[in-house]
Amino acid sequence: MSDDDETTTPAAEPTRGSGPARIVVAEDESIIRIDIVETLRGFGYDVVGEAADGEAAVALATELRPDLVVMDVKMPKMDGISAAEKLNQNRIAPVLLLTAFSQKELVERASEAGVVAYIVKPFTPADLLPAVEIALSRSAEMRALEAEVADMSERFETRKIVDIAKGILNEKMGLTEPEAFRWIQKASMDRRLTMKDVAVTIIDQLGAKQ
Repeated sequence: MSDDDETTTPAAEPTRGSGPARIVVAEDESIIRIDIVETLRGFGYDVVGEAADGEAAVALATELRPDLVVMDVKMPKMDGISAAEKLNQNRIAPVLLLTAFSQKELVERASEAGVVAYIVKPFTPADLLPAVEIALSRSAEMRALEAEVADMSERFETRKIVDIAKGILNEKMGLTEPEAFRWIQKASMDRRLTMKDVAVTIIDQLGAKQ
């Protein structure tokens, strides 16, 4: 696709600083990688780098510090989950994982490695773009929770409670995942409560009505 053919559909809100979200794409199949890059650029994202293997992806992300790495799970030199684990451990960048399999054990391993979202191949631009927005939103959530809760185990517990509350807001109010988190975050600031306290209130008041 060429720039002349693109619509003016805006990209998701950036997660750091101003301007569009900066993304690194890591995929060993060049045709798929090119398609992903063109799709993301067509929707206004700033693709700042490309890699064809896991080691190169880690090196590139470490150098560029993007807002997100879109990475295939099966790559030469280092698989996507191992690469995601390195990026997460060093707090370099969140990862959206591309996988050909929707296997429970893979998803669990990816979650433990710090992957913020995943998408199953084959996918269309209509599938990819919402996944990218969810990944960026979840990354922003984690940074917000890190700022509020210093202890890692407490942060994990808070995230679980906030996720339950987001699900209730989705069911009861029709809010998307990013909208639900922003609702909780705003209520936290307005009422001078922690996000955990707001989430517990939502669960107690709305969850009991299910």
